[in-house]
Parts: sequence; C-alpha cells; structure tokens
Amino acid sequence: MDIRTPIPTNGGDWLQKFGDLWKAQVASAQAKFGADLEEVRMPPDAPTDVPILYVKKSAVIALLTFLKTDPACDYNFLADLTATDEESEPRFEIVYNLFSMAKKARIRVKTRVKSEPEAESVPTATGVWVGANWAEREVFDMYGVRFEGHPDLRRILMDNRWVGHPLRKDYPLRGYQIFTEPMAADPKLLD
Repeated sequence: MDIRTPIPTNGGDWLQKFGDLWKAQVASAQAKFGADLEEVRMPPDAPTDVPILYVKKSAVIALLTFLKTDPACDYNFLADLTATDEESEPRFEIVYNLFSMAKKARIRVKTRVKSEPEAESVPTATGVWVGANWAEREVFDMYGVRFEGHPDLRRILMDNRWVGHPLRKDYPLRGYQIFTEPMAADPKLLD
C-alpha cells in the first residue's frame, strides 16, 4: 500500500476536506517568505498526510507566528514539537506539528539543523507558544539541539550526569550509564 492511497479515517479524506485550504495557505506563505521556504511537500504529490513547509532556521519563528496569527491560517495550537536524526548533513530536522481549532486542519513545519560537532541552535518557539517549553527541553535532552532564548534549557528526562543524547542514531544501543548514588537536588529548584 502506498501512503498516497486515500484511506477512510474517522475524519474523512483530509485531502478532499482541506486540499483547497492548504493550497491557499501554502501560496500565502510562499508569497510572504519566498526564498526562506526551502521546500514544500503537498499531499498527494509527496508521501505525506499534511503539507510540510521546510523553512530556513532564521525564519522559523516568523513563519510559525504567521501561521498562528494570520486569519486565513489560524494554526493556534502547537500539537507537537519534536526532532528527527537524518544521519546526513544537515543532520537534524526540528518538526512543528500545528493544528487549527477553528478550521480543524493540520500543517507541519520543519527546519534543518547541522551537527558540526555540536548541533546548531534554533530560535525558541516559547514566545509563540508557551507550551513549546518542555518539548524543546526534550529535544535538547534527547538530540542535543539547543534553542536560543529558551527560558530554562536543561535536561528533562535524563539524569544531569548522563553523557550523550540517546535518540541520536549514533548513540550506542547498549549505552548504559549506571548511577549508584542519587543526584543531589538543586537547591534553586527547592524554593
């Protein structure tokens, strides 16, 4: 089965429901951001269920703000923020999955990040969505990608003594790290 083959879902055929809306929204984003949009993947031309806008990292916050505040888009909910390790440069893709509560539509924004020798940083989206805070911390913890301007960028899942980033594809499968003593609590966090 090919991903481009329409299948019935509880919401019906997304392309039939949102195809014209997505085309108008993507055309509007292309007109506004021009060369800052590196690539656009639209269903059914690409194996994706929603449009994917690849944007330069320098323009990612401007695009996210546009998609949230423009009345024709109204993607007011950050459904997910994650990353993928592509194993080739640019190594990481930061993925923003957006949802419009008013239009019931989804769209995906991605930005590519190099990993030379430490991952490049990406501007934080906490100014657009406060809820990006913990998701960005998780991406930092698991992949090592830093978010410029983040209010509290520190590990969220792994022990502070942990070395490395477990979701990178070059992380050893049996990269066990055993800590026999508990880590002392940070006094600043106890107030």
